[in-house]
Amino acid sequence: MASVRSAAASTGDAEQDRDPLVDLRRVDTVYRPGGPVDVIATLRPLSRGSGDPAHRVVGSDVWLALRTPEGPASVLVRAVGDAVAISAWGAGAAWAVSHGPDLVGRGDDWSELDVSAHAFLEQARHRQPGLRLLRTNTVVAMLVPAIMEQKVTSRQAWRAWRYLVRRFGTPAPGPAPEGMVVPPDADTWARIPSWEWHKAGIEPGRSATVMRVVKVAPALERTLALGRGGELVASRLQSIPGVGPWTAAETAQRSHGDPDSPSVGDYHVPALVGWALTGGPVDDDGMLELLEPWRGAPRTGRAAHLGVGVPEAGVRAADDDPGPPRALNIRRRCRPIEAPLLWCS
Repeated sequence: MASVRSAAASTGDAEQDRDPLVDLRRVDTVYRPGGPVDVIATLRPLSRGSGDPAHRVVGSDVWLALRTPEGPASVLVRAVGDAVAISAWGAGAAWAVSHGPDLVGRGDDWSELDVSAHAFLEQARHRQPGLRLLRTNTVVAMLVPAIMEQKVTSRQAWRAWRYLVRRFGTPAPGPAPEGMVVPPDADTWARIPSWEWHKAGIEPGRSATVMRVVKVAPALERTLALGRGGELVASRLQSIPGVGPWTAAETAQRSHGDPDSPSVGDYHVPALVGWALTGGPVDDDGMLELLEPWRGAPRTGRAAHLGVGVPEAGVRAADDDPGPPRALNIRRRCRPIEAPLLWCS
């Protein structure tokens, strides 16, 4: 049975006391999920490229610079045996730690997942027993970068993300690695002038969508009370002009931990699902047809989350077929698909 143990807040040394950027309000917890958790693979969907100032992998540890409802926080996530240790600093430290287990898969139950009918998926599941679906409990923080990724390559979107976060974010509190930055909050995104969006390579259409999103930020955050995604969450997100099915799915997968929102409209995902299930690429309609046998089957929305990757060159636009999926441990320029793909009702 999963459990969470909190430890008392602690303080740092005198050297930290002299550094105004080091926030000594540290909070710790230990989460015992009752099974293995691959911290790096589980949190990888939060990375917006290798230079993301809000995400850093150091050895087997993961650092996150988060904008929480209570303020900025630096979060250190470490696997310690069968447990996950989570430490946080900053004004949002207590909030980050209380929701930390959700980041590493609390509430994501794979127990009834049966992929035995597909050799590739069965092998991938065996190869990655610690892979979990995360839930950040922050909607706007996940929606803004998803909007930046619309209709462009990943590299273009990640370059814009790096520029805007470094320009308008705040230094990560506590002993976070040098150069880490907490992304802006909704009010700050709203105040970014048009020429800065232009410098970042974000055209007026996408920046206008971000402006519409941040104006209704409180309402979007309230969708977290609706559970782990689903049609109602998708419809609330898509009620904002400029937010379509792909953007809503990419957001809900991270913010709500939605296991059953395929990224319809993605350049690579349908082909990769086709390769995984049939040995050849398919389009969106073909992908949904392949996934139809799983409709209504509990907890199978996680299956194609396993062992499949897309080239870093682009999520929404690229020049060639991604080809058959390959094992994660032999890829160098591929990142895992963040989307859990199999559709369930």
